[in-house]
Amino acid sequence: MHDKVRDRKNKLIDAGYKAVDELIKVAGAKIIKFDNDDDLAAEKMKTAAQAKKIAIEDAFEILSRIQREEESLESGSSSESNKEVSFAESRARK
Repeated sequence: MHDKVRDRKNKLIDAGYKAVDELIKVAGAKIIKFDNDDDLAAEKMKTAAQAKKIAIEDAFEILSRIQREEESLESGSSSESNKEVSFAESRARK
């Protein structure tokens, strides 16, 4: 593998870890409690909970991809096959 490609992959892996750290912050943030009688507040809580769920799912997906790429770099093999759907493509389909 070319050194430039390996270097860029390592930079992407580092960026992936930083992205996961940010998603962990989102997932760990406290959901503000509102008055139970307020329908708008209930909808906001539901939206916040959904955002946390997506953050957790995205973090796990990124970590899985990082793991595959690190294994690829260690073994010296080429990256994902063309059959693999990219992270952005999978998110766009949802």
